[in-house]
Amino acid sequence: MAGKDDLRLATPPGEGVPHRVSAGVAAVRKGPEADATMLTQALHGETCRVFEERGEFALVQLDRDNYVGWTDMAALSAPALTPTHRVSALRTYMFSAPDLKSSPHFLVSLNAMICEEERDGRYVKCAGAGWIHETHLSPSDSFEDDPADVASRFVGAPYLWGGRESLGLDCSGLTVAAFAACGVELLRDSDMQFETSGLTVEGWDSPGTLQRGDMVFWDGHVGMMLDAETFIHSNAFHMSVAIEPLSGAIERIAPKYGHPTGARRVDLATSRSASDASTPSKVLA
Repeated sequence: MAGKDDLRLATPPGEGVPHRVSAGVAAVRKGPEADATMLTQALHGETCRVFEERGEFALVQLDRDNYVGWTDMAALSAPALTPTHRVSALRTYMFSAPDLKSSPHFLVSLNAMICEEERDGRYVKCAGAGWIHETHLSPSDSFEDDPADVASRFVGAPYLWGGRESLGLDCSGLTVAAFAACGVELLRDSDMQFETSGLTVEGWDSPGTLQRGDMVFWDGHVGMMLDAETFIHSNAFHMSVAIEPLSGAIERIAPKYGHPTGARRVDLATSRSASDASTPSKVLA
């Protein structure tokens, strides 16, 4: 079971210092090197605790899902801020001024968090970052109701191991993004999601059992159903987010990775309530 005994989620020794991601996105890596394997990403405005600094890097634990890794200190700022809005567009620019002709600071992706400081016309000033057009923002407590629709917006995005942003993401990064937009925080990796997300779909492989939004798992892979037969996933075969018949994916994947291990169904209303009541050390869907 994914928990504090899981090294990916084990809190480092000492007292962490709260920070926020002030860059567009922060890579969280296996070690304190620029070319170390990327384990996950933290989106703009997400918060973490810094436990150690080593050169240009910091050992952090993300508040969203407790994931631990190393990130560039230049991507972080203190103090942590309470968000007022969530980025609701697939991606958008953080501008230097409330003007579409101004120079952009960086891109931010769906589910990035911002803290509103002021407004100028239809632009929102984001604390410590820049300006975003209001049409690309939603209140931080306003969510969508169809994770499959959210996932479909990522079609064609490149496959990126450890990715969670719209410019590149992996299989579990896609399901995290889709459900986060709907107010449900899944744990980061596919095995964690299989253990903790929603309820088991009994007889999932019987015709007509799977529903839109159900997640289907292999050992080390996950995707989402768009209907009883059609499947969307970020995968290394297409090297992108792609839609295909589930039966075709199963046939192609089986020789190398075996058959699916099962399916899970997340009830949004129930899981939102659980997430609202959870602490940073227990974020389960």
